[in-house]
Amino acid sequence: MMIPWGGVSCCLSAAALYLLGRSSGRDAEVLKSVAKVNQLKELAKLLDIESKVLPLIVAISGRVGAESPISCEFSGLRGVIVEETAEQHFLKHNDAGSWIQDSALMLSMSKEVPWYLDDGTDRVFVVGARGASGFVLTVGSEVFEESGRSLVRGTLDYLQGLKMLGVKRIERVLPTGTSLTVVGEAVKDDIGTVRIQRPHKGPFYVSPKSIDELIGNLGKWARWYKYASLGLTVFGAFLIANHVIRYIMERRRRWELQSRVLAAAAAKRSDQDNEGSNGKAENGSDGAKRERPIPDLCVICLEQEYNAVFLP
Repeated sequence: MMIPWGGVSCCLSAAALYLLGRSSGRDAEVLKSVAKVNQLKELAKLLDIESKVLPLIVAISGRVGAESPISCEFSGLRGVIVEETAEQHFLKHNDAGSWIQDSALMLSMSKEVPWYLDDGTDRVFVVGARGASGFVLTVGSEVFEESGRSLVRGTLDYLQGLKMLGVKRIERVLPTGTSLTVVGEAVKDDIGTVRIQRPHKGPFYVSPKSIDELIGNLGKWARWYKYASLGLTVFGAFLIANHVIRYIMERRRRWELQSRVLAAAAAKRSDQDNEGSNGKAENGSDGAKRERPIPDLCVICLEQEYNAVFLP
């Protein structure tokens, strides 16, 4: 019996989606239990009261700011985190004799300055935001610089099997003034500066969405994973059951045909024995036919008499 890999794959995928749904549901419940700070000036007092026993996980909102923001070279924006990439795009000659487009990374650079969230009542510094869930950078600039049309350079590149197209530069930035929600552990350093960082155990989000939107989004994904898992489970069970039923029916059909073949063979042997008792003036072919244990049935379908034979 062959394993129904389609059904097994569906059931395994359903199990994976179920685990993802449970994880999203747990994350949503954890976010619901997080302390929401409406004004940042309240965070320092809350920290002095509640962080003496357990780490304080809070959700804060504000606008991004920095003492010395970075000035972006291409977009002209001012940001606190800037990532620059440069890709060389070119055509290369493959073994089939045609030109295909490809690219190679030339430059990848990242800059960050200390930054904070400010809501007008106070400011709180954020540390390690790039490793947080939901963190994305805005594409500030995307330009394509065509390569020069120098005859010598073009000839050399052509001899190497290349045609330079140009350089694509992308600048991603977290601009100052961006509204963000940060969920993480609130701590205070030796000089009394409050900051939010990744907790040793717990949620860490940096997102333009509000805390309520984050909870709703996680709940939506948890429900979607649950329904998808249920659907794949039903479909996988159907495929497995269909395979098992077909296998059982095939085995039953083969058993019935085998019983018919054996019954026919026994009946034919009995007839041949009865004919043999009337006399022994049979030729060689009749003798061979009398000794055959099975009737002249096709070896493929086991239902019809054969109409062709293979001779050595």
